[in-house]
Amino acid sequence: MTVYIDPPTWPGHGRMWSHLVSDVSYEELHAFAARIGCPPRAFERDHYDVPAARYASAVALGAVEVGSKEIVRRLIAAGLRRRKAPPAGDASVR
Repeated sequence: MTVYIDPPTWPGHGRMWSHLVSDVSYEELHAFAARIGCPPRAFERDHYDVPAARYASAVALGAVEVGSKEIVRRLIAAGLRRRKAPPAGDASVR
């Protein structure tokens, strides 16, 4: 089982956040996220948003520390990247 986490550098809701991903499957990702106490609502398309307070726990349980660009690269390489849908009525998507 290999999951990856980037540093908690993403601000939101008064906290800093990391992204947790798997390069194997969403099932692996969900199982690992549950082990570190991430609720299902923290899952967004292809990753979990992990608060900085849980970063050390994730690493202690085996998450590999990588940069944000590496997170995206691994998702794409594994075929697990799910991009945001364009806003409804976006004329640039035809």
